[in-house]
Amino acid sequence: MKLIRYLPDEAVFPNGCALTIGNFDGVHAGHRMVLAELMNQAAASGLQAVVMCFEPQPIEYFRADAAPARISTARDKIEQLSAVGVDALYLVRFNAALANMSAEQFVQMLVQQLNIKKLIVGDDFCFGKNRQGNFDYLTVAGEKFGFSVQRSNSFKIENERVSSTLIRHAFEKGQLEKAAIYLDRRYNMSGRVIHGQKRGRELGFPTANIRVKNRKTPLQGVFAVTIRLESGLLYKGVANVGTRPSIEDVTAVLLEAHLFEFSGNLYGQRVVVTFAKKLRDEKKFENLEQLTQQILIDSAQAKKHFNQT
Repeated sequence: MKLIRYLPDEAVFPNGCALTIGNFDGVHAGHRMVLAELMNQAAASGLQAVVMCFEPQPIEYFRADAAPARISTARDKIEQLSAVGVDALYLVRFNAALANMSAEQFVQMLVQQLNIKKLIVGDDFCFGKNRQGNFDYLTVAGEKFGFSVQRSNSFKIENERVSSTLIRHAFEKGQLEKAAIYLDRRYNMSGRVIHGQKRGRELGFPTANIRVKNRKTPLQGVFAVTIRLESGLLYKGVANVGTRPSIEDVTAVLLEAHLFEFSGNLYGQRVVVTFAKKLRDEKKFENLEQLTQQILIDSAQAKKHFNQT
């Protein structure tokens, strides 16, 4: 997959492309339906299948800290879209210039700089300053500039429209199995192992402290997890996602994973933590002895879960 982080002055694909635009946060089952249709349409017309996303996501630009938590980091999104098999991803910085672009200017950019021949968007897709443009606007523009516009249908599971919001709600309720159905895979978080305060080691449970890039996380609590190392080796364990209220008074989100039957140095490694089952919510303990006892219980529950699956 070709990754393009800017809007080119001239079209990267001279023969044109089939394009879809969106956040694609989580690259969930609904997104995958749209992407499959995009690739089918592109292949039938001899075009490149191209996705356009913005970084930060527009809602994060306009709402800042009030924006909802992301499901995927930008890096994870890139990897997921590449795995799906699209030809290219425009990951364009969303800034004041784009925020103030009129609907007409946005269409001109699609035509002149991206050379679109086919466009697939949701029927609620809006664009341009103050959301001037919509699906009907694109349909008229397509007739004028020679590109087709197709509406992507909602993808439903058990009469629920699959969306990033629906997945966040499932996380909030601890419904990891339901979220996995919506995502079409188990949820994971990835990042590099960094140095922490070594408190877990002092308590007898050494942990891998993993840098969380997003300012917010869609799920919090204690979980049974698997951890994949750079070598490909897979370990079972227990992980805490949150702010560690029993250890320190901070608001930054931390991901700490204790690997069962592992000894070694993971610092600097990029690891992938996959969430299998939520064990409990994060809570503050009166002292470290209580915390240690709870970690023992959490570890036993995680091992029991893996023994049953």
